[in-house]
Amino acid sequence: MEEVQEPAAEKPVTDDLVVTQHQLGSGKDRLKYTATTGRVVLREEIIDDGKFGGHQPRAQIFHTSYVLDEVESSTRPVTFAFNGGPGSSSVWLHLGLFGPRRVVMGDAGALAAPPYGLEDNLETLLKVSDLVFIDPVTTGFSRTSEGHDAGDFHGFTRDVESVGEFIRLWASRNGRWLSPKFLAGESYGTTRAAALAAHLADGCGMYVNGLMLISSVLDLGSVDFSEGNDLPYALYLPTYAAAAHYHGVITGELRTVIEAAEDFASRDLPWALARGNRLAADERSEVISRYCELTGLSPDYVDRADLRVSLPAFAAELLRSRGRLIGRLDMRFDGWPGDTNADKMDYDPSHAAITGPYAAALNAYVRTELGYETDLSYNILTPKVQPWSYKEFEGTSVEVASALSRAMRANPHLQVHIACGYYDGATPHYAAEHVFAHLRIPAEARGRIEWAFYDAGHMMYVHEPSRLRQSADLINFVQRSS
Repeated sequence: MEEVQEPAAEKPVTDDLVVTQHQLGSGKDRLKYTATTGRVVLREEIIDDGKFGGHQPRAQIFHTSYVLDEVESSTRPVTFAFNGGPGSSSVWLHLGLFGPRRVVMGDAGALAAPPYGLEDNLETLLKVSDLVFIDPVTTGFSRTSEGHDAGDFHGFTRDVESVGEFIRLWASRNGRWLSPKFLAGESYGTTRAAALAAHLADGCGMYVNGLMLISSVLDLGSVDFSEGNDLPYALYLPTYAAAAHYHGVITGELRTVIEAAEDFASRDLPWALARGNRLAADERSEVISRYCELTGLSPDYVDRADLRVSLPAFAAELLRSRGRLIGRLDMRFDGWPGDTNADKMDYDPSHAAITGPYAAALNAYVRTELGYETDLSYNILTPKVQPWSYKEFEGTSVEVASALSRAMRANPHLQVHIACGYYDGATPHYAAEHVFAHLRIPAEARGRIEWAFYDAGHMMYVHEPSRLRQSADLINFVQRSS
């Protein structure tokens, strides 16, 4: 009789973590710290017919944490950081601004050559706060568990829930519920951070001390060039003016140029756009003339665009006569277009400039200095999360300003820091100002919001003077808000 073999037992899914010891700096400024890197299993409670069926692994979240040694960690501030996309890993904030090591890549007009490098970040936020960098599902080395659909996590609510669960889990396992807590997000990461501030408070009673919103976008309607939505065409105008000034298309002092563009973008241009074909010929001519003075575009081009110049169109048009196009993430960068007659940019020179250095730095750093070995591909900024679901906002604008307002009303100690780059073509500073001007918070709560503006782009820390000032600004923010 043939023996029947029992099926092999399923291998349990467990955390996959590596712990290493490091130090930074010297003398009285020396920082000794512990780095923990790897994947943590997120589990979901299974309730079947009212009965508890255990915790089923759903995803494995890759993260890197830095905890300062020789201090009382239970009450030390901790910052949870992530980038945006959707589809971005946390590599940019990790190796660009906050972490104890930083990428060497140069800057616009003076880029370093491959294979790039890493150096100590003596301005690291670790000086005043422990750090936890989180890669949402499908970004970085984060993946779903076997048998589970990654698409379940590729949407607004599930993303907030999974990142929030990781934060709750990390704080619980590391005894950090009594630590001052900060959320730091960049780009869509600011959308996530604002939603998380409300979600953590509502879901598990975790109140955070502060939000660091870097390149803020809390209402996607403010940056969405779509039919019938005239708002972005006005809110982008000051950014166009800054870019035109940087590339020498218009002259004057930068702040004066930006202020003039903001004034035009808040009054004359919105009025003209709202008038539509009711705008008289002489009024239209006057608005076009002023638009061109501020942006360097030709009157014929602005007229044909019907006063509605999108960011991709502006990026292709500004330096067309020089045979160049400018960047989106950072409009200081320029490059060669594939088609000099194209009506919009066909790639982003700034994105092309930063991807290689950050990819090389992360892949080397995590495997050598942090000791984490894997054959997985590190998804820096991946399209695999698309289509991203906003089903919760069907028929309405995707916005989390209301969530932030709710969190600030519920927590009278919640502080907010907003960092903007004047050359940011992805999340323009004037759009952020517009959204925050409409927060539904009492007048006294407005004093808990602070602003910082930099002569740089979306990742303002690529610009060395801005990185140094931003590092100091954020250290001060954490110290004041803890």
